[in-house]
Amino acid sequence: MEVRDIYSRSEHFNKLSEENQRNIHLGIDLWCDAGTDILAVLDGEIHSFKNNLNYGDYGPTIIVKHSIEGNEFYSLYGHLSLESIENISVGAKVKQGEKIGTLGGSSVNGDYAPHLHFQLMIDIEGCYGDYPGVSSKKNLDYYKENCPNPNLLLKLPHETLIEGLSKTR
Repeated sequence: MEVRDIYSRSEHFNKLSEENQRNIHLGIDLWCDAGTDILAVLDGEIHSFKNNLNYGDYGPTIIVKHSIEGNEFYSLYGHLSLESIENISVGAKVKQGEKIGTLGGSSVNGDYAPHLHFQLMIDIEGCYGDYPGVSSKKNLDYYKENCPNPNLLLKLPHETLIEGLSKTR
């Protein structure tokens, strides 16, 4: 939920008014080397995948659908390698800790330094292979409700989160 000025470099995130400018980050970024294995956070199935090609966008992205005690939700893995979306299929089952892809380099992940954008969503809103990872002030209340804190599942220590945040500035 932090405001990031980096999104101003891309027309994909900019609208005419400040209220509609998308610059509030909704997920968590995990900074790793390109080629790092990306593992499923929980059991689930591939909901969708897509190469999001807008400048500053996710690039290759996988969304996994999860169900726990009858409650469905989704996890999004953005900034992956092209190979990550070549041999997968919608509906394929994944197990917690199973490799679902690898991290992409800047040439395929929206021109960012290699990192995983990880995000949770309760309602996927009909999206396929993509979901907003950045909100405007105008829509923030909705996204705060629909996108729970991903650290609820990752359980990263406070020091790791602070270190990761310092790399984004």
